[in-house]
Formats: sequence, C-alpha cells, structure tokens
Amino acid sequence: MTAQIIDGKVISQQIREEIKLEVEKLKNKGEKVCLVAVLVGDNPASAVYVKYKVKGCEEVGINSEVKKYP
Repeated sequence: MTAQIIDGKVISQQIREEIKLEVEKLKNKGEKVCLVAVLVGDNPASAVYVKYKVKGCEEVGINSEVKKYP
C-alpha cells in the first residue's frame, strides 16, 4: 500500500457543501436548524472555539446562538 497525500482544505470544503445542502433540505421541510453554545465563565480558549463554531454555522446556513453566564 502506498501513501496518499490528501488536501484537508479541499475535503473540508466538500463536507461543508454537503452539510449546506442537507441544511437547505431540512429548512425546505420546515425544520429549524440551530446550534446553541453555552459559555460559562471567562475562558478565552472556549470563546475562540465557540466563535469558530458560529462562523462555521454561518457558512452552511445554520442559525446559531451563544448563551453566556458568569
């Protein structure tokens, strides 16, 4: 078996396109698609993680909401 080099960016984009189509199908059926993230405390790493989840949701048409608590 020989090694195969894969392009992670290309694969990631393909997966996002597939998810976008699935989200559109669900919305056309009247389904609501949403991610709710809950942040407790003030952890900068968690805030960055959630920020990228929200950005990813925007890219594929998923609504998102962030709930922050002390």
